[in-house]
Amino acid sequence: MLSRHRPLALFSALLGWFGLALQLWFSVRMSLDKGGTTLEGVWLFLGFYTILTNLLVAVVLTVVGMDARGRFGAFFARPGVQTAAAMSIVIVSAVYNLMLRQLWSPTGWLLIADMIVHDIMPVLYLVYWWLAVPKGTLRWSQVLAWQSYPAGYFFYVLVRGAVSGWYPYPFLDVTALGYVQVLIDAIAVLVAFVIVALLLVTIGRWQARRQGRAVVDAA
Repeated sequence: MLSRHRPLALFSALLGWFGLALQLWFSVRMSLDKGGTTLEGVWLFLGFYTILTNLLVAVVLTVVGMDARGRFGAFFARPGVQTAAAMSIVIVSAVYNLMLRQLWSPTGWLLIADMIVHDIMPVLYLVYWWLAVPKGTLRWSQVLAWQSYPAGYFFYVLVRGAVSGWYPYPFLDVTALGYVQVLIDAIAVLVAFVIVALLLVTIGRWQARRQGRAVVDAA
């Protein structure tokens, strides 16, 4: 990443961590209000794909914004990893705005937290991805590898739900829908992941070719 893009990465990272901190605070407070514990609030917080993906995005932006070294920094600086994060945060925003937003009406700071993780961070991260991520190494074969993250989350939800009886999203609620319908829903969402990933690779490779031609023309 070029140094001129680090301020954008760091600003986006700070906003992302702020939104996550607000979400965590509300999750813990909700647990305590219901007679639960702080740990239960944290466990609830970590049940949502939105939260896990915003954590991923915040880590990526922090690592590249601070120019972190070592294996950890090198992993999150990979264009493939950063593009997989873009795929996931796009789906977070799309699923929430198309399927879930109408289910509740947050206000005050909860509304701010909701907007940060579902609306603002997806846009900021896509701007960062477009401006700062080198895309010449993106490959079609990576699209399938990227699906390991949402697929892993799906199995994580099933295991959590089998133990606790709680499911984070209505379309994954085995208790209400049964395993067959939840599997159908999951496959439909996975198709959306693949489509978004293919679009990102297409756009990324086009951008890389255009930049390559611009360099040749300038020479």
